[in-house]
Amino acid sequence: MLRPSLALLVVAAALAALSGVDATVVATCMAAANGDRRVNYEFCVSELSKHRDSPDADTWGLAKVAANVGVNNAGAAINDMQALLAKAAPPPPDARTRDGLRRCEKLYYDMELTFAGAYDEINARNYTAGKQKAADAASLVRQCDGGFAEAGLLPPEPLARRGAYTVQIAIICTAITNLIKP
Repeated sequence: MLRPSLALLVVAAALAALSGVDATVVATCMAAANGDRRVNYEFCVSELSKHRDSPDADTWGLAKVAANVGVNNAGAAINDMQALLAKAAPPPPDARTRDGLRRCEKLYYDMELTFAGAYDEINARNYTAGKQKAADAASLVRQCDGGFAEAGLLPPEPLARRGAYTVQIAIICTAITNLIKP
């Protein structure tokens, strides 16, 4: 008899084959979700499947894909913040929101570099350092959110959404890296 997680993996792989999603992405995301309960399986499959390198990637390659997705998300968040800061139409951001956005913009620039560092470390097969970089990226989100909280504000959309995305992709990057057999 198949264990529940193995049975789900078999069903997920079959559905992936029918839907055109790469089976390696499905299997890797399933294994990552089984290894770390914080991994959102559906999010993992959806986001990693979109990346151009996913179809040919093994577990090591998918860990790098997750780091690269983090780089791309951080860059998009910076663009979102710059658009919010440049907003001239009413209501423009108030001073506290503007200060928070500027602080977060710097943190997200650091986040881009941090995820790029995670990619480089994983690529060099220095998995401990790669996982630490991914954790550092998630920490930068908390610093950004903390700045808004100190000002008595919530991060504006789409920054709140980008932050949640960043935390999840950092978790996924770490969980997939944990699957790699050195």
